[in-house]
Amino acid sequence: MDRSTYLGKVRELLPAVRERAMECEHQRRIPEATFEEFKEAGLFRCVQPARYGGYELDPLTFFQAVSEVAEACPSTAWVLAVLAVHNWEIGLMSDQAQADVWGEDPDIQTSSAYAPTGTVELADGGFRLSGRWPFSSGCDPSDWALLGGVVPTDDGVPDVRAFLLPRSEYVIEDDWYVCGLAGTGSKVIVVEDGFVPDHRTHSFADAFNLTNPGQQVNTGPSFKLPFFMVFAFAIAAPAIGAAQGALDYHRSYIRNKITALGNDKVADDPFAQQRVAMAVTEIDAARADLNSFWETAWAYVEGDETIPMALRAKGRWVAANIVQRCTRVVDSLYAGSGGRAIFLDNPMQRYFRDIHAMRNHAIHNPDAAALTYGFVELNPDAGSPGFLL
Repeated sequence: MDRSTYLGKVRELLPAVRERAMECEHQRRIPEATFEEFKEAGLFRCVQPARYGGYELDPLTFFQAVSEVAEACPSTAWVLAVLAVHNWEIGLMSDQAQADVWGEDPDIQTSSAYAPTGTVELADGGFRLSGRWPFSSGCDPSDWALLGGVVPTDDGVPDVRAFLLPRSEYVIEDDWYVCGLAGTGSKVIVVEDGFVPDHRTHSFADAFNLTNPGQQVNTGPSFKLPFFMVFAFAIAAPAIGAAQGALDYHRSYIRNKITALGNDKVADDPFAQQRVAMAVTEIDAARADLNSFWETAWAYVEGDETIPMALRAKGRWVAANIVQRCTRVVDSLYAGSGGRAIFLDNPMQRYFRDIHAMRNHAIHNPDAAALTYGFVELNPDAGSPGFLL
């Protein structure tokens, strides 16, 4: 499937996604009908390995799709982003891990919770996990989970990995009562002495060094990309869509709004005009930043070249700044939308709450991202400031 066909399938489903946005929020998970439509249309296959029916499309196509879905429903877009990017990550893992998940059904989906909040113990042939892993977006329709953990070592060097577990090894605890991204169903994964064979782990050291075992069987350019760089932009793309959705709604509403006191058209208010102009410019800048960065990064891997560390560090900042920029847009538009914006049937309040939930994700911390990028820019010979690149 090519870019145009894939995005066409995405756009066909947007009216239904928009219509179900409130249902998604009330159910606190992606509606079953939406999940099934996405699966049937192949939306989760965007960056999945071709060996298992995936399309191996370029990242910009993937991010564009996620952004457009977010215009209709940010929570639905977030679930599409994380489940689809996991299909790419599993392609970085061992050939056996890929077969374990997709051997009988390539439409099986996987959620994640990367923060190493549980415990890991060495076991014969693998590892045993116990504990609680919160924030597992899209866990309800998923049959597997990727959970972060730290393997005990003798030399004191952290061995951080993602551990791939089937649904039979964990239960979902529903604590997802939140004010933003409520429809993502990002509940807690609970594991009690679950076993994970060694081949079903993804070393973050391999992810950083681009020595992932899956690269031996999945040789396309997308599998030469750094994991955290792709993941950061996958969950930044919904912010662009949320900002665009908020702008589209605000613009259509303000065009016809009359002030309660002066009976004047709000569209004639110079401050309203300024607010919209600044929103358009900020969103255009966010898109331009994303496109410019990924056109450069993609050229490296298409040319079979390694992406420089400075560019990887820049990616952390660009992704976080996109979210920061788009949050400012929504804040401004929400503030200019008047009293009706606080009603729960008004999409503006959902865009406002959802984008602030995105901004609170650890990867989207602009201060940390700026320090990482600034360090590399000012200390080009000092090596990497961290493995989350």
